Amino acid sequence: MSLITDFVVQNWIELAGAVAACIYLFFSIRQNILLWVCGIATSAFYIYVFAKAALYADMGLQFYYLMVSIYGWFVWARGGVTKHKSDMPVARLSVSMAIKLFVIHGVIYLVILIMLLHLPQKFGFAASSLPYLDALTTSAAIVATWMIARKYIENWLIWIFVDALSAGMYIYKEMWITTVLFVIYTVAAVIGFFAWQSDSTKTAEA
Repeated sequence: MSLITDFVVQNWIELAGAVAACIYLFFSIRQNILLWVCGIATSAFYIYVFAKAALYADMGLQFYYLMVSIYGWFVWARGGVTKHKSDMPVARLSVSMAIKLFVIHGVIYLVILIMLLHLPQKFGFAASSLPYLDALTTSAAIVATWMIARKYIENWLIWIFVDALSAGMYIYKEMWITTVLFVIYTVAAVIGFFAWQSDSTKTAEA
């Protein structure tokens, strides 16, 4: 019992972030606008967690999540809310929008990668851990988070890739709580895709 207690005490911030993230997932699958409140809480905890692990791109991503959570709240609220569920319809990416997002992702990836390879040493921080993978998951997550704010169903397909790859990274870093969280994320992304697809089909048939 003492081992469990010690583990909880030493990792309570990461645990709190994981719990908030799971609630965020539940609300996002159900298209509940409260997901953005949980997103703010999750980001606040994980800014500290990722900074401690020297995963600077993931840390910076949390600041972006904070801003997008505020943006997402207003976008979903503007689309209408009934009993906390967003009335904003689920959308699908057009070919032109998909191309734009792919190009934007490539640019963001290169910018983040260059920053991770050069900035930590310049400012006296520890070298970035797994910079290429960190930059890839971070840039993809930036695009996917914007997509969920606009309710593009394809955001879930990106999250499946990002979450599965991130879980592998966290295994390497021995961040076991976050590893379990991202395995849950991966499964939830699959569930989220089919849940949104079902909702989109019902809306189209109505």
